[in-house]
Amino acid sequence: MHALQLLAAEAATANPVNLWGALGCAVAYSASLLATLDAFADLILARGDSPAGRLTPGVGMKFASKLIAAAIAVISAGIVLALDDNWFAFTTLTVAFVIVVGIGVIFLWRHSVSLAAAEAGPTS
Repeated sequence: MHALQLLAAEAATANPVNLWGALGCAVAYSASLLATLDAFADLILARGDSPAGRLTPGVGMKFASKLIAAAIAVISAGIVLALDDNWFAFTTLTVAFVIVVGIGVIFLWRHSVSLAAAEAGPTS
């Protein structure tokens, strides 16, 4: 019994989990997810409001800056999680980020297709 307690104590001190670091990274990932969704929403709204569905340079720059800021936050949070050997949190949050970006791309594509169909007019 004493050997089991020593083994458990040794394992606990050998690789302590940095919960505050994981929490900070989860917050950074969450903010990145929201910024990414906001960037895709800007693109969809701007295409519907602008003539001929074209983006202005300002909207394009706004979209790019949000995605770059999100990427910086995701990369820095990923580095912290990797340095802490917290691969579960790293994998989970990365998969969540990729899914949200994929959903944004799908919505943007569907919106572009519907705009193109509306501009083409009814085919008889």
